[in-house]
Amino acid sequence: MMIENAVVPADVPRLFAAAWNERRADKIADLFVPDADFINVVGIWWENKVDIQKAHEYGLTAIFGESHLTLGKVKVKMLSSEIAVVHARFRLAGQRGHGQSAGLRQNLFLFVIQRLQDRWLAVSAQNTDIVIGAETNIRRADGTLVPADYRPLKENQTDIPSYKVPETD
Repeated sequence: MMIENAVVPADVPRLFAAAWNERRADKIADLFVPDADFINVVGIWWENKVDIQKAHEYGLTAIFGESHLTLGKVKVKMLSSEIAVVHARFRLAGQRGHGQSAGLRQNLFLFVIQRLQDRWLAVSAQNTDIVIGAETNIRRADGTLVPADYRPLKENQTDIPSYKVPETD
């Protein structure tokens, strides 16, 4: 049962972060319509609220059990009085390392939100990792993806300045 409803589109990412930090996959799922779509950072696509909840129950236990998600900049673009696109920047700390150090991650979510009666619910969401200093990825022969930057170096320049994500939004 949803304790707090999204009364404006910007509430959805705020409530998502709060539910994440409480390890409440049920509250995350309550932010979505029954036939919602969710695509995670590696392209896994869940096509309904039940699967979104199951995936987050697993993730919040096995991978992100000690993590903290912090909401940064939120941008709302109203497409109509009933539909909005919401972009939200997040910082994720405390992910389990899986055999290596897991540092701070920065993410950008895209939510498509619909007003249903007195609350806003996500019909679709996609989570993208922000890779500092990269423009794209290259797939190696072994199947791994590595960040790549194609910007040309200037004379006497030895490295490419990284895109900086602001510390606070």
